[in-house]
Amino acid sequence: MENNTSLQQQLLEAGVHFGHLKKKWNPKMLPYIFAEKKGIHIIDLNKTVEGMQEAAAALKSIAKSGKKIMFVATKKQAKEIVTEAAKRVNMPFVTERWLGGMLTNFNTVRKSVKKMQSIEKMLNDGTLDSITKKERLTLTRDKEKMEKVLGGIAQISRIPAALFLVDIGHEHIALSEAKRLNITTFGMVDTNCDPNKVEFSIPANDDATKSIAIVTNYIVAAIAEGLSERQAEKAEEAEESTEERNADAIKFDVNTDDERERRRGGGAPAGGKGRGAAGPQKRRIVSSGPGSSRAGGQGGRR
Repeated sequence: MENNTSLQQQLLEAGVHFGHLKKKWNPKMLPYIFAEKKGIHIIDLNKTVEGMQEAAAALKSIAKSGKKIMFVATKKQAKEIVTEAAKRVNMPFVTERWLGGMLTNFNTVRKSVKKMQSIEKMLNDGTLDSITKKERLTLTRDKEKMEKVLGGIAQISRIPAALFLVDIGHEHIALSEAKRLNITTFGMVDTNCDPNKVEFSIPANDDATKSIAIVTNYIVAAIAEGLSERQAEKAEEAEESTEERNADAIKFDVNTDDERERRRGGGAPAGGKGRGAAGPQKRRIVSSGPGSSRAGGQGGRR
């Protein structure tokens, strides 16, 4: 309870509770509005805390399962905050411009990313040393343009499992693409938006940098926790598998030694019996040979 109180205090200081003017409101935000003051709607911070906790728990679970979460914030006041936050947890982000079809036409976007990476590689490894200065400059500019828009998603090879949006009204194209692909959506929702458009809504002021920063950092902390738990589980599994392999190796050695002992113990008597059996046979052959019988007969006749 104390944590919630201190979090509410921080949200209050960051101005998360300030909504839009009453005339700009969306009636579907009514359950999240605490009061109206000087023509401005005040957001209920209890609802904000609830929304943040629910979103954080869900995002932690997604991160723990090893899936990617894409951050989308192309608003001027959110760009830097979201870029830094996404980089901290190594997640993809779009903070410059949302290209139409970035999710629904993902394969084409991947081709552009590969083109950008190949230009970068050629510029660095000296492949393009023979080209003119003007051509090199053109290629460098093309790469920089692509990097600005696609740099944040260069490392992902498949569609993310979730989208975190700052201002769902401003990022409506990204939101509609996510809906088409059944991607889980999380978003900061101000009093002028419809909270039902995202699966996990966080009622909050999405215009003030302090407000954006406190909510985004809270979410990123939960994702980081999920990632560290995943690493710990992986390490534990690796340790267990090493122990199992060692146990199997010891078991195998013991079984091999037993098998060798058994073979040694069983081989000697078998060999002895064989030799014992061969002895009398030879004697019988000698005694019953034709030469010996004649000799015996002659002796008898004499």
